[in-house]
Amino acid sequence: MQGRLQGKAALVTGAFGGIGSAIVRRFLAEGAAVIANDLCGAPPQDLRASGSDSEDRLIAHLADHSKEADVAEMMQQARERFGGLDILVNNAFAAFEDTDIETLREDDWDRTLNACLKGPFLCTKHAVPLMKERGGGSIVSISSVNALRAVSETAYTAAKGGLISMMRLVAADFAEWNIRSNVICPGTVATSASLDYWEQFPAGFAELKRMYPLGRIGEPVDIASYALFLASDESSWVTGTVHAVDGGLMAGTKLSVR
Repeated sequence: MQGRLQGKAALVTGAFGGIGSAIVRRFLAEGAAVIANDLCGAPPQDLRASGSDSEDRLIAHLADHSKEADVAEMMQQARERFGGLDILVNNAFAAFEDTDIETLREDDWDRTLNACLKGPFLCTKHAVPLMKERGGGSIVSISSVNALRAVSETAYTAAKGGLISMMRLVAADFAEWNIRSNVICPGTVATSASLDYWEQFPAGFAELKRMYPLGRIGEPVDIASYALFLASDESSWVTGTVHAVDGGLMAGTKLSVR
């Protein structure tokens, strides 16, 4: 039985982290060829374990997705190795100190905006021509519930809100070429980085989980499964939309006064 992404080529940024690597594994398991991009480090050991031929369908590529020359090189690799590009997942991000706008440092603002907004701009700019050549494509961008409600992290929230607006415009601008653009807004997800942070505040972590109506924070596979749906032809009539994948957080929190 063929996978849902059989014959498709994808680029996933921020691919070595928790959500990114889960997306890469799901895409490989469903038959896609994947360029797994990250700025530094090494891919997880199990990244290639999704199928017997997955090694032939995976390129682990170290590059800065916020630099145009690096992005152009990745797109050239997609063309040379896989014949083009059908799917782009804008997943890479950076977040720094949890500060308000009065204390936020300019360099932290710049680094966050580069990773969370400039990078998706450049990747989308260079992916669109390849998708036009293939007769269409799907762009899935990972934003955050921070973009939907006031939470924290000024620069991160601003960048993730800008990402939603930019990707809605992309959906409208390129629909005639059958290029779809949708956004996922995850709630708190149990990545190694987030768990390391919350390990310092066990009481706060317990309170955080109580905020989620489904009673738990997310797992990387929760986001990967939704990204798979938006990348696949199953969502062929879905574009310009924003999807909160958040365990019910945006719906509200049950209040008990007993």
